[in-house]
Amino acid sequence: MSISRQNLSIVIVTFKSNDVIHDCIKSIDEEIQIIIVDNSNDIDFKKKIENTYKNVKCILSSENLGMGRGNNLGIQSSSTDFVLILNPDVILEKNSINELINASKKFLNFSVLAPISSDPKYPNYKHLNNIKQSNEKDSPFKVKSVDGFAMLINKKKINQIFDSENYKKEFHYFDENFFMYLENDDLCKRIIDKKGEIYVVPTSKINHLGAKAVDHKYKNEIEFSRNWHWVWSKFYFQKKHFSYPRAFIFGLPKFFSSILKYLLYFIINNTNKKKIYLNRSLGFYNAAIGKKSWYRPNINS
Repeated sequence: MSISRQNLSIVIVTFKSNDVIHDCIKSIDEEIQIIIVDNSNDIDFKKKIENTYKNVKCILSSENLGMGRGNNLGIQSSSTDFVLILNPDVILEKNSINELINASKKFLNFSVLAPISSDPKYPNYKHLNNIKQSNEKDSPFKVKSVDGFAMLINKKKINQIFDSENYKKEFHYFDENFFMYLENDDLCKRIIDKKGEIYVVPTSKINHLGAKAVDHKYKNEIEFSRNWHWVWSKFYFQKKHFSYPRAFIFGLPKFFSSILKYLLYFIINNTNKKKIYLNRSLGFYNAAIGKKSWYRPNINS
């Protein structure tokens, strides 16, 4: 089955994203249903968004679910067979959706399709076996994984390849143990391991602002959270797919480096840098002792 606008939903997980969400929504065709999962539980945000855009439904979460759980909630709330996951700081170019639809007619068995980042310096995919394909400028090409800020999921195909393993329902899509970072890599690896197919469509372009999904005034707290979760998620990913010893050995040098840098910035009294490297070391420590990804940004307004 190929994609149509009537059988496609877009899921966007937001958290204090008022500064960027409108440009994202305006870049999407009005006939496509958009589901926003707002992790900041902002009733005023919900009212404003739903009153402004007739094709948008906003779900308020009672807590900050993170990316994995937030995306799963949006996917499970959709009634379409295809769901395009977007970050709020992504803007689609004019023909992005059309090109994804055209590609779906050629590759009927895809599990994931992804547009391509308009900035070639920051590719949003990893090649299979690290081999660059020569035809990627024109035709869709298979990849190992795609970044989670723009990935189109074929729900039926993913359910099909995972059902035979009696996976827990919540892990058909994103593993909810990831709060942020690498939930997309985890899903892509599970798909590839089950012989699923992931394609990038180079004629479907997007602009990703990068690290702009949360309003600028919360920059420091979000940066602290990112550093904690980046290290935690890397450890969890390695442990889940390979082994605990590999995760520990892989992360140990950066753990010691973070401790040393924390001490340096403690001595020179650089508060922000000190907190960043403390959080990196604590992300590793919490993952190493088996604690969940519990850290949340301290945002009260």
